[in-house]
Amino acid sequence: MIPGMNPRQMKQAMRRLGIQQQEIDAKEVIIRLEDKEIVISNPNVSKVNMMGQDTYQVVGEESERSLDSAPEIKEDDIKTVMEQAGVSKEEAVKTIEECKGDLAEAILKLKKD
Repeated sequence: MIPGMNPRQMKQAMRRLGIQQQEIDAKEVIIRLEDKEIVISNPNVSKVNMMGQDTYQVVGEESERSLDSAPEIKEDDIKTVMEQAGVSKEEAVKTIEECKGDLAEAILKLKKD
């Protein structure tokens, strides 16, 4: 904001320059990186169009969360796979990890072998 300029004057100046601004009612904004996500809660999101180019301005409460590729494996899940496929605990854990936590896929894969 330019000091001394009221919001109405600012909108008029932006319109004369061909700049259009639109507020977006977003609930959450997630920026996904290679190894983590940046999560912005309760965001105020503005879409600004200037000469055909869209730009987004995001303001809010930032937090980060890891993109851990290894699924959380529960003891009950391991027991289920062991019983259904008739394999050892080590084989069950390894296959569940390979199947990214999908128990049905892990059981089917172990039964085929």
